[in-house]
Amino acid sequence: MSGEGALQGEVPQPLKGLRVVEFTHMVMGPTCGMVLADMGAEVIKVEPVDGDRTRHLLGAGSGFFPMFNRNKKSIALDLRSPEGARIARELCASADVVAENFKPGTMAKYGLDHASLSKTNDRLIYISLKGFLPGPYDNRTALDEVVQMMGGLAYMTGRPGDPLRAGTSVNDIMGGMFGAIGALGALVQRGITGKGMEVQSALFENNVFLVGQHMLQYAITGLPAAPMPERISAWGVYDVFNVKDGEQIFLAAVSDAQWRTFCDALGFADLHAEPAYATNNDRVRERARLMPELRARLAAWSAADLSAVFEQRGLPFAPIRRPEELFDDPHLQATGGLADVRLTDGPKAGETAKATLLPITMAGERLGVRLHPPEMGAHTAELLHGLGYTDGDVEALRTRGVVA
Repeated sequence: MSGEGALQGEVPQPLKGLRVVEFTHMVMGPTCGMVLADMGAEVIKVEPVDGDRTRHLLGAGSGFFPMFNRNKKSIALDLRSPEGARIARELCASADVVAENFKPGTMAKYGLDHASLSKTNDRLIYISLKGFLPGPYDNRTALDEVVQMMGGLAYMTGRPGDPLRAGTSVNDIMGGMFGAIGALGALVQRGITGKGMEVQSALFENNVFLVGQHMLQYAITGLPAAPMPERISAWGVYDVFNVKDGEQIFLAAVSDAQWRTFCDALGFADLHAEPAYATNNDRVRERARLMPELRARLAAWSAADLSAVFEQRGLPFAPIRRPEELFDDPHLQATGGLADVRLTDGPKAGETAKATLLPITMAGERLGVRLHPPEMGAHTAELLHGLGYTDGDVEALRTRGVVA
C-alpha cells in the first residue's frame, strides 16, 4: 500500500514540478516539507532504514507523523553507510530544494550540507531548520519547550511563578512555516538570478518573534508585560466567563460601539449610562469594579443563549472547546477544513482519520491530500529507478541493508 492515488479534484498546485528532498524528523522539519508538499511540490522524505521514530511515538506525539507527512514520498536509506550517503547525494543532485533539521555538523559528515551540495548544484535552495540561528547558543539541544521557557513565552502563558508551555508545538510548527516562507522567497530570487541560496529558520528566534509585542510593550511603557492571566488588558471586556450549568464562554467588547451593543443586547442600560465606563480606556481602568459586576450578571445565562445573542449582534464570542470536539465543527466540515488521511503505523494502521489542512485557500480551493502519509520506504524502488538503478541494484542494496 503506497498511498499513491489522487484523493481530490483539481486544485491549484503552484509548486508542481518542484522536487524537494527532506532529511527531517519530529515536527519542525516535516512541517516545512508539508507546506511545500501541500502546494504541489514532490517532497521526498528520507528516512532511516528502521523508519522515522515519530511513526511510533505515544501520547502527545502520536499525531506527529500522520499530521505532518502527508503528500510526501518515502525512501529509506542508511546514511551511515557510504552507499546510502552516496544515494542521498544523488537524490539531492536532482532536487530544487533540500531541507534538514539535524544538529549542526550532522549533514556535513555525509556530504549533505549546503557547502558540499551547492558545489555541484548552484541552483539548490537549502533549508536549514535548527534550534538556534548561528551564534553562542547554536550547539545547544533545543526543543519547543526549551525555547518557550528561555524565550519568555512560557512565562507569558502561565500564572505568575508558574511558567506554562503553550498547548501545542507553536515554535516547531511556525519555525517550519518560516522555513517554507524563506524557501518561497529564495525560489523567486532564483527565478531572477538563476542562483540558489541557504535559508535558515530556528525555534528560539521564532519564539522571540512571538513575544516581540511584549518586548516592545516594555520598551514603550517602561513596564514589564505581566503573564497573560495577570495582564493589563487592552480591552475593557475581553475574558472568559463562568455561566449557567458550569459552562464557560469567552466574551469581548473591544470598542465603544461594541460596548454599546453589548449593553443593549444584554439589557445592561445602566452600565452603558455609567460615566466611569464611557470609553474603552475608562473601562480598562475600572476593570476591577466592572468585571465582578459582569460576572455576577452573566452567571445566570447559558453559553448557548449568550452565543446566539452575540452572533446575532456581531459581537466577539467563543465557546470553550476541546480539540476532539473540532471534528464535529460545522464550519470546518462545511469549508473542507478536514481531510481523510490513512494511518500507516500503530494499532490503527490502514484506518483513516481526519487531519487539518493548511489554513489558506488558493483560487478559492483548499489545498488537500494528494498522497496519504507514506509507509516507510514505500517509494524507495521508484526513486532509485529514477536515479538509474535497476531492479537488481535495488534488491542488492536491500540485501545489504543500505535501503529499505
